[in-house]
Order: sequence, then structure tokens, then C-alpha cells
Amino acid sequence: MTEFKNTESELHKFRMRITAAVLFVVLCFSLLVARFVWLQVVRHDAYAAQAEENRISLVPIVPNRGLIMDRHGVVLARNYSAYTLEITRSKLNGKLEDVIDDLSHIVNIDAKDRRRFKKLMDDSKSFASLPIRTRLTDEEVARFTAQRYRFPGVDVQARLFREYPLGDVAAHVIGYIGRISQKDAAAIEDSDDAANYKGTDYIGKEGLEKSYEHYLHGTTGYEEVEISASGRAVRTLSRTSAIPGDNLILSIDIGLQKVVQEAFGKNRGALVAIDPATGDILAYVSQPTYDLNMFVDGIDQQSWDELLNSPDHPLINRPMNGTYPPGSTYKPFMALAALELGLRKPQDAIRDQGFFMLGGHKFRDDVPGGHGIVNMSKAIIESCDTYFYMLANDMGVNAIYDFMKPFGFGQLTGIDLEHERTGLLPSPAWKKRTFKTALRQKWLGGDTISLGIGQGLNAFTPLQMAHALATLVNNGIVMKPHLVKTIEDGVSHKLTETVPKESYRIPLKQENIDFIKNAMVAVTHSGTAARVFAGAGYESGGKTGTAQVFTVKQDEKYNRHTVSERMRDHALYTAFAPADHPRIAIAVIVENGGFGATAAAPIVRKALDYYLLGKLPADSALNASAPDDAKKDSKSEATATAVEQPAPDQPSDNPDATTDATYKTGAETAGNKE
Repeated sequence: MTEFKNTESELHKFRMRITAAVLFVVLCFSLLVARFVWLQVVRHDAYAAQAEENRISLVPIVPNRGLIMDRHGVVLARNYSAYTLEITRSKLNGKLEDVIDDLSHIVNIDAKDRRRFKKLMDDSKSFASLPIRTRLTDEEVARFTAQRYRFPGVDVQARLFREYPLGDVAAHVIGYIGRISQKDAAAIEDSDDAANYKGTDYIGKEGLEKSYEHYLHGTTGYEEVEISASGRAVRTLSRTSAIPGDNLILSIDIGLQKVVQEAFGKNRGALVAIDPATGDILAYVSQPTYDLNMFVDGIDQQSWDELLNSPDHPLINRPMNGTYPPGSTYKPFMALAALELGLRKPQDAIRDQGFFMLGGHKFRDDVPGGHGIVNMSKAIIESCDTYFYMLANDMGVNAIYDFMKPFGFGQLTGIDLEHERTGLLPSPAWKKRTFKTALRQKWLGGDTISLGIGQGLNAFTPLQMAHALATLVNNGIVMKPHLVKTIEDGVSHKLTETVPKESYRIPLKQENIDFIKNAMVAVTHSGTAARVFAGAGYESGGKTGTAQVFTVKQDEKYNRHTVSERMRDHALYTAFAPADHPRIAIAVIVENGGFGATAAAPIVRKALDYYLLGKLPADSALNASAPDDAKKDSKSEATATAVEQPAPDQPSDNPDATTDATYKTGAETAGNKE
């Protein structure tokens, strides 16, 4: 039977399908038009800016770091450019060790480079570019460039490097720079200067490099660079030049610094020399020292451990962080206090029998039978302990504290380096505040007696000793000690002085100052330093000192030959010259050196000979070196443990235990030959 199709029905279905298809197409085009309007009209400005950013890259231009020079223009820290081989771990295709092994067949990478790189990885973020080798030769750059395609994530970069031409000379003054660690980066982000460190890899870590970072760094510049879709730079659209950092002109005389460092030899200790009239620090020596260049590329772990664990503690900045009893160098200040307070007249004399008794304790002089009849001048010249025991007992601790404080003993000097220690100018209030038990908090008469000869609880830095002497010979005018004399603008070269004015004045009678200075001059003629300064071509004043490291019992006699080297007395000497118009004041300590006259005074003699006469020691290795080898080429266990002990203003968890050894030293004091 034949079946007929319903034409009308088929036609209706066809029309419905056509209508649905048309509606679907219209809807799709409507969506496309709506999206086009959204992108091109509503969001036009935002996406146009993003497209421009993708086309234009802002590349930071790292500024040249400022130079550091001594007072005569000798360059102590400078910059140079070199190629480095750098690895970005996040971009590597293979294992890091495998990549380094492969690289070592092209560029020499030794064990030290690997250790340093590992330390840098520990201190940096995973995506940071880190150097595996620095100072590549042209040949090494060429070899790597030829095979660069094999090493994604590895590249050669041109970098500016810091160099310290004199190595270990004035290391504790100059300090060093190092790569910015995560801790440094966090501090920079929290500062107002974060934008200025874009593209910067290095920052000051120690010394003046750190304390003057703001001046040395400069201002970062920027280039607007057009880049292709592949990220390759096409052309530079604009450029804002970087502004170089300011130059630091130090007060240090680097020639004097070298002479002193050489004079120390293998001894440990510190020396600070100051111009009394200006506060300029002429020499700042901490021995032993270390080579600053080890830190520039990132010191390897082995070298770091050797420095950190050395029993000689080369990393400690002894002039401002080491605290020591001043010994007999304190006696001129005690004598001046007696004159100013009216407790003694110059002609007042005592009979010294070789000891002073107080409460059943014998405080001995270095001369068993005593010095005989002793007035103030003789007490300073011959360093008579008994005279100053009696003086301290009569003066009392509070008067000693009040007189010594303005001279800077136990006070921050304000030197332009970070982390200066206060030392300790003891007082009953300090003792009560520091110790826990009532017995230890009580101030004893023996505590005061020991202060009179610079022993006991006294603990000052060599910087404080030099600063105090400079103030005395400057007739009580206090000048803030400083290392940076002038800051030179990196662009205009305008010079700005750092400390142009006096800090304050101590009201002292000129006749009293003159008497003390004359007595110290006599020390170099007929006193404890006479032999060392015989034949000097200038007139100087000085005072020897010996500081005990451990207590000598009343029935024992100190013998330096029977004790271990690190338990021997510290040797001190303070000096000023010329006597009539002092241009230099010096304080030196030789740890475990023994007598001040034999270990410390000869160092000062060499320093004064050079500074005043331009004379080098006959046996000095400096005679064979060029005098301008780095000239400007572009525009004791107890107190060597005192070096390590907590600062007095920052007591340890157990202050009773920490200061016990020092406390005992003041209870039974034996005088020492100086």
C-alpha cells in the first residue's frame, strides 16, 4: 500500500530548524559583540596599560657605590666590573649538582666555589640568581657562551664588585658588603627606601660600609626598554641615570694604621689614636685582623668557621667592643680628680711601706718595700699603687664616678660605627641593679680601693681610654670621636664635615691640667717609660699600665713565666704628643702582653715616630713597599674574655656568675711592675 508524505509537516519542521539555527548564530554573535564591547570599551584603559607593560620593561640601573678613602686620598674601598656565572635554580631543567658538574667541564669550579654557593642558597630565595663563579676570564666567558644553549637557567652577567685594595688593613673600620639576605630584604621592604634597592644584590654588612650605607649606596636609575614577544630587548625608550653614592673621606691616616698593625706583630690587642682638637680618629687598630675581600663574593663555610672559632677572635672589634681594666693609665685621672676636688695638693706626700691595709686585706704595691716618701708627681712617675689606694679610699666611689663620667669612661662615645659597648664605670647603684643577692649587691670598701689603680670592677674600651686622654690634654674640651671626617657628594663633589663643633666642656683648672701633663711628660724621662722614649725627637707624655687577668693571693707573688700565656697580665700605655700642643692622643692595650713599658709603650713609640717625624722603624717591611700602593685611581682570658662577656649594660642571665671573677680581682689586689 502506498504511503504519502505530509509536505506541510515536513516544511514546518524545516522552518523550525532554520529558525533555531539562526537564533543560535545570533546569540553567539551577540555574545562576541558584548565581549568585544567589554574589552574594547569598558576595559580599554586597563588592558591598554597591561599591553604597554608587556611591551615595555623597567630595568633598574644599579648606582656606583661610593668610594672610601683615608685622609690623604688613599683608596680603601673601590668598585670594578667583572663577569659572573650565575644560576637561577627555579629555571633549571635538571638536578642542580648535575648542572654544576657539567659546568665544571667548561668553567673551572672548585670546592670553595661550591661551598660558597651552598651558603648563598641557604641565605637566598629559590628564584634568586646566584653566582657560582665570579671574575670570569674572557676565555671562560667565550667557552660558556658557545654552549649556553645546553644550560637553561644559567647565564653570564656583568656585575660591579667591591674591592678592598689593602686587604686586612683597617678591616674593623671599613667593614665589608655582602649579598642581600632574606633578613636584609625584609628590612629593606619595611623601610622607606625599598624602591631604591631594586636590582641591588649587595648591602653593607659591617663597619662603615654598614653605618654609612645610606650615603654609599646612591640612587637607583631606570631604563624603559621595549621588548619583543620572546622577551628580547628591542630598543631603549627612555633612561633615568643612576646617581652614584657619596664618597667617604676618613680621618684615618692609613700609613699610621699600617705602622701600628705591623708593630703589634702576632700580639692581640687594640690601639686608638685621636687628634684631641678635632676628635679625628687617626688610627683604629684591632688585632688580629682579617682580609675583607673574603666576604665580597660570599665567604665559604670553612673560612667562616675558621674565623668564628679562632681562639684569637679576629672578628671582634676590640677598640669599641673589648672591655678591659685600665690599670695604672687611670692614675692621672685619679690625681686630677684629687686636685679638682681639693682632696690633695701636689706637694702632699705619704710614706709608702709597700702596701695598704683595709679590713684585714692587704693591697700590695709592686715594690715590696715601698716607694718611700711619695708626693703626687712621684706617684704618677713611678706608678705608686699605695698612693692611689689611699686616695681612692679618701675620695669614695661616688666622687670617683661623678668625676670620671664626663670624660666618657663607661659611656658611649657616639663613634660612627654600630654596636659600641658602654663598658663599666662602677657605682653602688650599678652593683645593686646588676647582682641578685643582697651580699653581692653591697658595695665594699675593697671595691673602692681597687678602682684607684684602675683595677677591680673598672672595665673600659680602648676607645674610651683614648677619648678620655684626648679630652684631658684638650683642656677639658670634649670632641666627639669619629672615623668619617668628610662626606663628598658623588655628583657635585661638595664636602660636608661630620663633626664640626665641640660636644661640651668639662670645667677644669688649667694649673691642674698642666700639672698632670707635666707629670706624664716626666714618665718618659725618669719614669716607667723612660727607656722606650730615650732619644725621641719630640716631647711626649705617657702612662704605663698593667691590668690583671686573675687574682693573686696575698701569700703569692705573680710570675709571668709560671702562668699560661693567656692568663698573663694585659699591657697598656697611653700617650700624647707633642707635649706643649698635643696633636695626637693614644691608648693601646696588648692582651696578655705583661708589662706596659715592655709590650705596649714600644708600639706607641713607633706610632709617634711615624706620625710626628715621618719615620718608619728600621726593620719595617713597609720600607720596601711603595708609599702610595693604593693611591686614589679614580675621582686576656678574663678580659680577653671581657671581650666576650655580656656588656655591663646588658647583664647576662646570671650576672652574679658573669662578674664574679672581676669582683674578686678587686678584693685582693697585688700591684704590678709596669
